Amino acid sequence: MNPYVEFDGQLFQLELSQACSIAIPLTFDEHQPNHFGAAQAQAQPLQAGGFVGDTQRGGSCNVQSISMVPHCNGTHTETVQHIVDQSVAVGDALSSSLTSCFVLSVTPIAASDTEESYHPNLELNDQVITKAMLQEQLSSEDLDLMGSVAIRTLPNAPSKCETVYGQEHQPPFFTTEAIQWLSQSNIHHLLVDFPSIDKMYDEGQLHNHHTFWNVPAGSHELTDTTLTHRTITEMIYINDDITDGLYWLNLQIPHFQLDAAPSRPVLYPLTDVTQDNGGEDVGTE
Repeated sequence: MNPYVEFDGQLFQLELSQACSIAIPLTFDEHQPNHFGAAQAQAQPLQAGGFVGDTQRGGSCNVQSISMVPHCNGTHTETVQHIVDQSVAVGDALSSSLTSCFVLSVTPIAASDTEESYHPNLELNDQVITKAMLQEQLSSEDLDLMGSVAIRTLPNAPSKCETVYGQEHQPPFFTTEAIQWLSQSNIHHLLVDFPSIDKMYDEGQLHNHHTFWNVPAGSHELTDTTLTHRTITEMIYINDDITDGLYWLNLQIPHFQLDAAPSRPVLYPLTDVTQDNGGEDVGTE
């Protein structure tokens, strides 16, 4: 039975059978996305004493030992611990893993085509996502209703699932004004299909991360106003079959006591049943 949720005075049915993961499948030791020159994620059969965790090599079962960098090897979710000294473990980050999510598509533009800014300064060949383009699709009032926002950049080639980002292939990022606008809203979770909300080579300042979590620039300390409940999920992939609009998000994170972990965000389509219900209280099934 499909449950119902109420959002902004409307009743929706969650289409559980149409769930769609927007995590990039991680194929170990083969083509995979990569950021900042990290080693590839690897998987090897466990070997301990006379035991080999590989049935093709005579083992009784398959047992893999993996090595990876969550921030660089694929879809991952991070907390403010990414930029502060104190522990805010990603495994403890979710008060609820289910929330509303607005999916929107944007086409990054050259820094020379906007008057918006970034710290440190923009370079002409930088590709940026601006506040203006976000506001074309989502009002401040609607944004405040959302628990999360997932951003798809165009063009949306499947090659994103194995792109190696580096000096010769730098990803887009948000302008300061764009991240300030998102930060001033009520959203808890920001999901993007590029490796970082900051510029890849930004002198290590991570200014957008500091803004989103309300940590003073240059500081690595939590304050009373730090938004510790927020997460950032990077390197998702939103298939073209998923249209822009409102969904319900299930953000699945392992209980790692680290600043980041591989994650699996799942979107559920919503069917508006307000009129069919005639305004009665349906609840959940």
